[in-house]
Amino acid sequence: MDELQYQFELLNAMNQKLSIDEKMFQMLCNTSSSAFLYYSFEDDIVRTFGNWKFFFKVSIHEVRDISGIYDFIDDKYVLQLRELLFIEKKGRKSESAVIRMKDGVWVECETAVTYDENENPKEKVIRFKNITKFKNQNEELMYMAYYDVLTGLYNRNYFIRLLGDYVRKAEEERAAVAVMFIDIDDFRKINDGLGIVIGDEIVQQFGQFLSTFKNNNVIVSHFNSDIYCIAIYDPCGARSVEHIFRMIHERLHKPFALSNGMEVSVTVSMGVAEYPEAAKTTLELINCAEIVMFKAKSTGKDSIQYFDAPILNDFLQNVIIENKLKEAAFNQNFMMYFQPQYHAKDKKLRGVEALIRWRDDDGHMISPSVFIPIAEKNGTIIPIGTWVIEESIRIYSQWKKKYKSELILSLNISAIQYRKSDFVSKLMKILKKYDVRPTEVELEITESVLIDDFGEITNKLVTLRSYGIRISLDDFGTGYSSLSYLKGLPIDTLKIDKSFIDTVVSDDNTKIITESIIYMVKKLGFETVAEGVETKEQFEYLKSIECDNIQGFFLGKPMPSDEVEELLKYTAV
Repeated sequence: MDELQYQFELLNAMNQKLSIDEKMFQMLCNTSSSAFLYYSFEDDIVRTFGNWKFFFKVSIHEVRDISGIYDFIDDKYVLQLRELLFIEKKGRKSESAVIRMKDGVWVECETAVTYDENENPKEKVIRFKNITKFKNQNEELMYMAYYDVLTGLYNRNYFIRLLGDYVRKAEEERAAVAVMFIDIDDFRKINDGLGIVIGDEIVQQFGQFLSTFKNNNVIVSHFNSDIYCIAIYDPCGARSVEHIFRMIHERLHKPFALSNGMEVSVTVSMGVAEYPEAAKTTLELINCAEIVMFKAKSTGKDSIQYFDAPILNDFLQNVIIENKLKEAAFNQNFMMYFQPQYHAKDKKLRGVEALIRWRDDDGHMISPSVFIPIAEKNGTIIPIGTWVIEESIRIYSQWKKKYKSELILSLNISAIQYRKSDFVSKLMKILKKYDVRPTEVELEITESVLIDDFGEITNKLVTLRSYGIRISLDDFGTGYSSLSYLKGLPIDTLKIDKSFIDTVVSDDNTKIITESIIYMVKKLGFETVAEGVETKEQFEYLKSIECDNIQGFFLGKPMPSDEVEELLKYTAV
């Protein structure tokens, strides 16, 4: 009796445990967002668990009812689902697939089958999991991986990948691939002047226009900011570089109509490089196109430039110079030369213009016309310009103490250097440090200094003149607005550009212009300096029309400080 009681209690305990396990299993299924379908091959029992009603508005009681779920599946995926539901027919233990339902829900389906020792199927479980959110996130990530969010064009990384496919195909088929590197001109001014939102809308609209060129042989991308890249496989006819350039040019004749009602016109500069002529690899091809695009910008913008070897060589040479220049700026590895200026009427020394010179580590003299523009682009013009000012004033102060000379020291000031907020205070500190009077210094500025903010620049000039510093307008006659500047500028001296002096004796029109400039300047109360005077005939003519001062090879070439001292010795005697 005791044994029977024990067995009864044991069976009861097992039933309770099974009941608890079943409740726990039921809770797990009910709280799951997935749905489950269970089938027993031995007992021919079908049961559904979990969130079944979310996926299928149909009850499953026996195997033949399973076909009812096909009504909820997108027709494109029905066959795939049918094979998944009955994988035991192919003897498989598990398999999964992603299908789409008619209501747009994406479902991951996974089937698992168990087999007995004779490889006969015993049980089967099918899980349905809603992965719509994951699918959308994944598609969004895929979109971000391949496309630019602002324009909808291919992004840079995917463009490079597709261009690589073009290049490999072209190598096999001995075809050409052209790359057009496109940059909106003066885009920074649009962003700074009109705002980033306006800039983005222009980028977007132009990108949408470029997208019209896309086809199986043309890919279009937005690299970043205002830069786009187009690759053309086997360019010809309607997909030739010339045709696309012409279409872009025609579109840009009309302004972009923005959402705020504003209309903005832009131009673009383009560089074109072609495989295999310009480069053999993807990145080299893009780099060559970018290099010649910069060449297009440097020659006036709103144009197209095709790759050729000299442009690349010039670019590489500039890169070499730039690297050397950074080291030279750090080590202050420069020299100061000085070109004398003379009074025209008696040839007495008026002063000297300080001119920087640079001999690189290989012993080559590099012209300022080459390295100064590079220095202005990479920012080294600031330390270089500061060194020029201090070194020139230091040398000048030594001459002054040694020879008691009363000269004018002319200093060329870069537009970038001049715009620095502390420019005036630094200059005055250097003058004080070397005990040089402000009245002995003349700052030469070019029209480029005045372009961005005429009012602010003029105020700074007024401040400099209030200290006694002289202001000279350099290269007069080469800009478009020089005459309009004269009436509002607080200047003392005007330098007539060498381009006038070169033909002043031989060309009647140049004579008329030069005489008019000198007459006008004298009426305004300015002093004149003619630069680039190389012959006696030029000197005599300029003297006859009462040009105040002469500078040029005829009376004196640029020279190191020790040669200037020889002039000062002669002057002192």
